[in-house]
Amino acid sequence: MPRSLNRGVVALLLSGALLLGTAGCGADTTASVSTAASPSASGTFEQQKLAKTRFVANAGLAAGAAYQWIVKPYQAGKFKKGADGRTFALVKAGLAGAFTYNRLKAAVNNAKGDPLLSKAVAPLSAGIDSLKDLGTKLRKGEIDAADVGGLEGVINGIKDAGKSAGAEVVEKVPSASQLGGG
Repeated sequence: MPRSLNRGVVALLLSGALLLGTAGCGADTTASVSTAASPSASGTFEQQKLAKTRFVANAGLAAGAAYQWIVKPYQAGKFKKGADGRTFALVKAGLAGAFTYNRLKAAVNNAKGDPLLSKAVAPLSAGIDSLKDLGTKLRKGEIDAADVGGLEGVINGIKDAGKSAGAEVVEKVPSASQLGGG
């Protein structure tokens, strides 16, 4: 009996130490990531350059997803009732809509790290906010020409703002795992 009690105590202590050690590692990692991921406008040239690079990457992914899985299928009539593969196209478009909104918001946050880019992107925030429900509308099949036109307008505005600030945005189609959040 005492021997099994000793084993139980040792097992409990080891599992507790393992649990605390794992929790401690996670907290340190999160703190260092959140500190490194938030450049400020008053930072060094490298941070500003990094902000532009992140802006270009996020805006490019947003533009690529929007055109590949929303604009092109809409123009091809894939979202119309009775269209071949409509359900699958709508699901992909819904994911792309949510992804596009997320990447555009990230691009605006990245733009805050560069004074010129921040000024160029600031007027587009309201347009980006109007896209918040785009993913849901797409999944439900409730999208129309005005929604697609608004999306194209926001994407083109982001591209123009980037170009005017010296950060030209090039469309990059995200992979399926990026689109699905994996």
